[in-house]
Amino acid sequence: MSGVTTIDLYEVTMAMSYLREGMTGPATFSLFVRDLPPERGFLVAAGLESALDYLGDFHVSPEDVAAFAAALHRPQKDLEPLLGLAFTGQVRAVPEGRIVLAGEPLLEVTAPLPQAQLAETYVLNQLSHQTAIASKAARCVLAAAGHPVVDFSLRRSHGPQAGFQAARLGAMAGFAGTSNVAAATALGIPAVGTMAHSYVEAFATEEEAFHAFARCHPGLVTLLVDTYDTEEGVRVAARVLRDLDRGPGSAIRLDSGDLGALAARARSLLDDAGLPDVRIVASGGLDEYAVDDLVRSGAPIDTYAVGTRVGVSSDAPYLDSAYKMVEYDGRPVMKLSSAKVTAPGPKQVFRRTAYADVIRRADEPSPGDGSPMLEPVMRGGQRTGSRPTLDECRERLAADLAGLPPAARRTRAPVAPRATTSERLGTLSRNVRRRIDERTSAPPVPARSEHAASGLHRSGTR
Repeated sequence: MSGVTTIDLYEVTMAMSYLREGMTGPATFSLFVRDLPPERGFLVAAGLESALDYLGDFHVSPEDVAAFAAALHRPQKDLEPLLGLAFTGQVRAVPEGRIVLAGEPLLEVTAPLPQAQLAETYVLNQLSHQTAIASKAARCVLAAAGHPVVDFSLRRSHGPQAGFQAARLGAMAGFAGTSNVAAATALGIPAVGTMAHSYVEAFATEEEAFHAFARCHPGLVTLLVDTYDTEEGVRVAARVLRDLDRGPGSAIRLDSGDLGALAARARSLLDDAGLPDVRIVASGGLDEYAVDDLVRSGAPIDTYAVGTRVGVSSDAPYLDSAYKMVEYDGRPVMKLSSAKVTAPGPKQVFRRTAYADVIRRADEPSPGDGSPMLEPVMRGGQRTGSRPTLDECRERLAADLAGLPPAARRTRAPVAPRATTSERLGTLSRNVRRRIDERTSAPPVPARSEHAASGLHRSGTR
């Protein structure tokens, strides 16, 4: 059984029906976020690479057919039309690391209808989750105002894969390292970490613990000072670091309490001990809001370690994202449900200066100013180019953040830029809506005879 079965069941039921009815014409589906979560002035496109890996490997095996049949309580022969189905379509997408706004397509899939439908669950899962985490991480980097940020999220992330993704997305956003050894090794980013309170508790005294740790780890060390009394822990750490001549570049870590006040007191104690080069690392329930408060207060913290709240994007753990069909077999389509109206047809987004983005029909000529956001990334089920490096994604994001309006960069009460639609896209939307209204308000078609209906059924199963 392959990754193909990581799918919502209704994708399978629809694909079966499409194949039975001979509906295999090209369909375009657009993936976008309807509205940004509260306290978000932007989103960072992410998750594309794992989605492309999935599509490139998509192939329905006999084991997959058996799993689908069991889930549907149907004979395997009923599912055999799916056997051997692979993704042969094309994908246009916003590259990872680009900033996107509400309503803008992050990705558009064009493929035979059953294939495009079966792609929905996994692609939507990957882009939704990773875009949410990448956006949270980027906000932490902005809030830190140049101070290093590191990822401590693995132990409470929603599974090892999510933890790996959080480490990668943090690095893409500009984090200085991660506690996740697997991610650090695979991605070529610094692994960071110190000690736990249990380590200190295992020794009779803090001083014994700090000496033992330093003996085991020659060079720079970071000592956790708040297992018992924080101020006394700082004094002990200062004494150990000074005695061992480990001061310059080493650090203490504060993990609880009033981090701003404790950092100020720790800084004073370290300076008085002749250790002005010992850094202060802060952790413990931090996210962009706490980091922003600490930075604005002038807390003498050198490095911020963010964990749970960033790894799960605690204040906005999901996105109002959608994967909707916008064209089938050359016919633009749209959804008219209340509060969930979609715009028809394949699209392109042109970004002008100051994020004056315009969503246009994909077949419109270039407006002459601005640059297109969606790029071809897959044709015939194969990638169009090599996988971008983490550095390339990081550079994209840094460049986009630099141009983002200050109001959108704010940690609290940000104001997100809003994309507009072109006149031609607006006209198409009105025309398609009119066509749907006319069709749905037309008198019902008289019922066909049983003979005619059965003949149509037979022709649809050829």
